[in-house]
Amino acid sequence: MFNKSNFDLTEYYNKHKNLFREIKADSKTVLLREGEIAKKIFFVKKGCLRQWQNYEGKEITFQFFFEGEMVASIESLRTNKPSMLNIETLEDSTLFVLSKKNFEILLSEAPELKDFITELAFKRFAHYSKLYLSFLKNNPVERYKELLRNEPRIIQRIPQHYIASYLGITPVSLSRIRNKISRQAD
Repeated sequence: MFNKSNFDLTEYYNKHKNLFREIKADSKTVLLREGEIAKKIFFVKKGCLRQWQNYEGKEITFQFFFEGEMVASIESLRTNKPSMLNIETLEDSTLFVLSKKNFEILLSEAPELKDFITELAFKRFAHYSKLYLSFLKNNPVERYKELLRNEPRIIQRIPQHYIASYLGITPVSLSRIRNKISRQAD
C-alpha cells in the first residue's frame, strides 16, 4: 500500500500501531483549518485530499494527495505557527494519523524513516517548483495539457472546479479549454 522507493509504511504502522491512529473521514472533511497550528501528519491509505488556501473568499488549491502519500502543513508543524493552508478530504478516505509527538518517537525508533520523509519533502518541493514555473511560462491551455500528460489521476478523480482552482482559472474557462481540446482531438 505505502510502498514508495522500497519503503513500506504499512510495515511501520503494523510494528508501531500504538503511535498511529487509523481514521475514516467522509468526503469534504476539513482535517486542518487555515490559522490552526498543525499537530498531525496524515498518510493516505485510501482516498484523496487537497491542500488549499482561502484568498479573499476564493479557494486556491496547491496540491492533491492520493494513496501512499503524506500530507501535513509542514511549516506549521515544524514552527508551531498557524497554518497558511487547509487540508481537506475530497473523497471518503482512510488515513493513518500520526501526532507530532508520535512522529518524533517514530523517527527515533525507526531512523530509516527519515530517508522516506526526506524523499517526500523533495518530491513536494519539486512539485511546487514545477507548478510555479508552469504559471510563469505557460498559458492556461498549456497548463491543462501538462496536467493531462503528467497527472492523469487528477483529471480522473478530482472535480472540475478544484482542477480549475489548481490551474488558477475559473471553472468556465476550464470547460472552454476542455471543449477546445476535445474538438481538436476529433
